[in-house]
Order: sequence, then structure tokens, then C-alpha cells
Amino acid sequence: MSTNKVIHALYNDDDILMDAVKKVRGAHHHIEEVFTPFPVHGLDKALGLAPTRLAITAFLYGITGTSIAVWLTWYTMIADWPQDIGGKPSFSWAENMPAFVPILFELTVFFAAHLMVITFYMRSKIWPFKEAENPDPRTTDDHFLMEIPVHDNEEELKTLLEETGAVEIKIVDKH
Repeated sequence: MSTNKVIHALYNDDDILMDAVKKVRGAHHHIEEVFTPFPVHGLDKALGLAPTRLAITAFLYGITGTSIAVWLTWYTMIADWPQDIGGKPSFSWAENMPAFVPILFELTVFFAAHLMVITFYMRSKIWPFKEAENPDPRTTDDHFLMEIPVHDNEEELKTLLEETGAVEIKIVDKH
């Protein structure tokens, strides 16, 4: 099992963290991860992360839900058990579609929401009973932690991080 050295820089303000991320990236250092107690607007862009493609999957899941709803309403109300409800005979799905709008909407939302939650957890590798990967418990309360891999540039990184306003800098072995 190999160990890798990483440097943990703690910050106590999100604005200082944003400036630090920009300076560290500007100095061409790779930031492995940033742990924050709340979402920081613009941090993903500052880190250079690619935009998420989860919206595309949400659209596809919604289309799946709508398709199943169309089939379900057609099968149950037209093909399998046609009924004359209030003088409206069930000769075709198109004639009765306005009555099916709530079902179409609800199944679209149901499929999109539930499948998105499953996709998010799978993509984030968040499983039930999974241990937290949080390196410092203070990042769940009021501190921000930037994790940078060390490649024989320990002193240079320490100096740079001190200039950015880090309140604490630690070098740790990451397993």
C-alpha cells in the first residue's frame, strides 16, 4: 500500500478560501479536494471543474417516466379495461389525453426525482453506512480545508499557503 503526502490548509472564511484557490491554481498547483461546511458559490469554476452532466440524465429520466405514463394510461384505460366514464367513451388515447395529464406529470417527476437521487449517490460514491472521508471534523462546522498533493515542493507550498491566509497548514500521509 503506497502513501502519498498531501498538505492540508485550513481557512476560516469562504472569501479568503476563494482567493487562495485562485492563487494556488495561478501558481500551477493541483488542488486535489476542497472540504467546506456549506456550498461556496463559484468554487467549482475556481477549481476548474467541468460542468455536471446530471441535468442530461434528469431529462432522460423524465422522458422515461413520461413514456411509461403514456403506455400505462393507454394500456389501463384504452386497451385492457376501456370504460365509459361520464359519457366519455375510451376509443382512443388522444381523445382522453387531457384526463391523463396529471398521471403523465406525476410519473415524469417521480422517475426523474428518484432516479436522480440514485444516480447522485452512485456518482458521489455515497453508500449506506459509508465512513466519512472528511480529513478534519472542523470542516463540517466553520472551517474550510484545501488538500494539495506534495511532490518535493513542500516548502514552496507552505510559503504560498501562508501568503494566502491559511490559519493552519499540516502535511499528512494520505493512504
